[in-house]
Amino acid sequence: MTKLYNKNSEIEKRRLLRQNITKAEKLLWDKIRDRQLENRIFRRQSSVDKFVMDFYISEFKLAIKIDGESHFQEGAAESDKARQ
Repeated sequence: MTKLYNKNSEIEKRRLLRQNITKAEKLLWDKIRDRQLENRIFRRQSSVDKFVMDFYISEFKLAIKIDGESHFQEGAAESDKARQ
């Protein structure tokens, strides 16, 4: 069976994204980290295949992707559409 979640090949990408968090991600992370929201555990920068989710809560199998500054650059809309 092929591993799709948090693949070893994506470790460095996830690490870089955690180190370079956007303003929008920081605002949300400051509110949900350390079980601040309903005592739930959220994870940052989990991946499915080659795609990285900003936040993930395994209890609900809920992924959250924040559209920060990078999504408003030229060509971003086409990239987002292809990824969807």
